[in-house]
Amino acid sequence: MKKKIYMATAVLAAVLLSGCAKESDVQRYAWPLATSSPEDTVTQLFSEKFAEEVDRLSDGKMKIQVYPNSTLGGDRELLESCKDGDIPFVVQNTAPQVTFMKDVAVFDIPCVFDSIEEVRNKVDDAKFYGLMEDVYKDAGYKLLGYADQGFRVMSTNKNVTSLSDFKGQKIRTMENPYHMDFWKSLKANPTPMTFSEVYIGLQQGTIDAQENPYEVIVSSRLYEQQDYVVETNHLPHLISLIVSDEFFEGLSKKEQNVITEASEIAKKYAREQSDTRIAEKIKVIEESGTKIVPMSDELRQEVRDASKGVTEEIRHSVSKDIVDAYLEQ
Repeated sequence: MKKKIYMATAVLAAVLLSGCAKESDVQRYAWPLATSSPEDTVTQLFSEKFAEEVDRLSDGKMKIQVYPNSTLGGDRELLESCKDGDIPFVVQNTAPQVTFMKDVAVFDIPCVFDSIEEVRNKVDDAKFYGLMEDVYKDAGYKLLGYADQGFRVMSTNKNVTSLSDFKGQKIRTMENPYHMDFWKSLKANPTPMTFSEVYIGLQQGTIDAQENPYEVIVSSRLYEQQDYVVETNHLPHLISLIVSDEFFEGLSKKEQNVITEASEIAKKYAREQSDTRIAEKIKVIEESGTKIVPMSDELRQEVRDASKGVTEEIRHSVSKDIVDAYLEQ
């Protein structure tokens, strides 16, 4: 804990100095960008590409240093530090942001999209994106874009070919009420568990299944303890790039343009990398002997119908305009 406090203090000092101490219009210290994700992830690639493009587009006059793997704190700490401007940039999954911005729960509506291209078109849609920009701004952040790690899928030791196959399965979820209610709607038994305990939980039979994007299933070797990966594709795993709104507004117009352009380039790059990596992860899983199970259109519709109550639940807590824009075809 002390190490993180000292690190955060050093980072804050760097941020403060970088704003006022420049030589030949070049930053003396790099602005920090923090994530809670490991280095071998799309989150890291997104972050590094953004930092690289900021440097390139500013001709080396603007610098960003990436701190991965919770070096500067977990998701909650990073959100708090970003809002205060101590850590200007954060890249993270949208799920932890619901505590700070209840309207971000729109991304917890299950079974909305059939392809990741549809997801990307929606989050890039000017109307929907504008509404989400307002949500982040009201909370003290500037939204710079969404990349993703594809969809969340289910790994299990039971082949799922019908709705009844979900019944009774003890599946690990994040401690998110909407995620838990989704699995309850399928008659499964959702079990919140710290992620570090998931592999052992599967190994010892404490849980039967879990759900995550392909990248996590492979990086944590969860497939070693599972016979099947079922392509439920129930939720997109979105990754947001945000900056402290106060920090962003304190930049010159030219610097703001560099940040905005760099984020757009990095977003597209991260999406391309995600597609490539998912194909690679699927190959790793199949070569291990674990079977990939696509869901039939009929079963997908049954899951969508069974989980309509979760959509209605989210409708009651999220802005109507945002939900309508998200579900709009």
